[in-house]
Amino acid sequence: MFSSTTELRPLPEPGGPRIAAIVPCHNEALSVTSVVRDLRKAVPGMTVYVYDNNCTDGTAEMAERAGAIVRRERLKGKGNVVRRAFADVDADVYLLIDGDDTYDASRAGELVDALLEGPYDQVIGTRTGTAYRRGHAAGNRMFNLLVGSLFGMPVRDMLSGYRVLSRRFVKSFPAASREFEIETELTVHAMNLRVPQVEVPVGFKERPEGSESKLRTVHDGSRILWLIGELTRHERPMLYFGLISLVLAAVGLLLGFPVIAEFAETGVVPRLPTAILASSLMILALLMLVSGLVLDGLRRSRREATRLAYLALPALDDDGDESDEHRHHRVRAR
Repeated sequence: MFSSTTELRPLPEPGGPRIAAIVPCHNEALSVTSVVRDLRKAVPGMTVYVYDNNCTDGTAEMAERAGAIVRRERLKGKGNVVRRAFADVDADVYLLIDGDDTYDASRAGELVDALLEGPYDQVIGTRTGTAYRRGHAAGNRMFNLLVGSLFGMPVRDMLSGYRVLSRRFVKSFPAASREFEIETELTVHAMNLRVPQVEVPVGFKERPEGSESKLRTVHDGSRILWLIGELTRHERPMLYFGLISLVLAAVGLLLGFPVIAEFAETGVVPRLPTAILASSLMILALLMLVSGLVLDGLRRSRREATRLAYLALPALDDDGDESDEHRHHRVRAR
């Protein structure tokens, strides 16, 4: 069982893991104070970074008063914020949470403990509660099923924005997304590397009164669906191009079989355009299949390189501390 969330844990030892919370914000002045205070209370000694993503309502000032370090990212979008934060912030454990106070920030200590006790590279806070919109809940279930089927690993809440991540996971994550599809990219990255991870149920509630959601159901849903297609082409090229090849070959056979049968009976090809179309489709099907084979080989090499980069980064030892040997090498590298 995880540690109780009501107990304040002691400050980490000087040699203990450095824990950083990353809180992307766009006009969250009504909620950011509560989020920062709950995080600092749940994990004493944790450094909280609030990223001001073009706020116009005093979010940065409220975050500073609550004790957070405020940084700014001018490129709009949560994905751009996470990309910048993962590159700039140096820590052993990273906690990612939205600044809208919909996630139970008081459970942060439990999620961090889960990561260290595993040890895991990712802990996903799966959302529970009644704050889900019906459309969002149905869409999330559909995306969970789709991604789990495509990438071979079941997931209950792939769109959760409440996660705890290890250093080597963060520093091997390419972070190409720009907006709310960043959670999808994080999930697929974990599936491709097959890193140890676990899901922990956390509370999910309505935004504070007067606060406005930044989610756009159709726009963001379509971007997530497009990203899943792009990641499938990028990470499962044999499946992607194989399916296209199968469809083209099926249509080519459907059009070409009557032409072949007629030629066998009469010795002539009266429907020349159909014969050319069928032949072209079969050639395209073969090209798609060959493309899938070539790209699958490149994908294997790229995944091996990513895995080696992941393994080259320091892991936490059984006590949740970075090993002395890894710490020595990292200090020398600086």
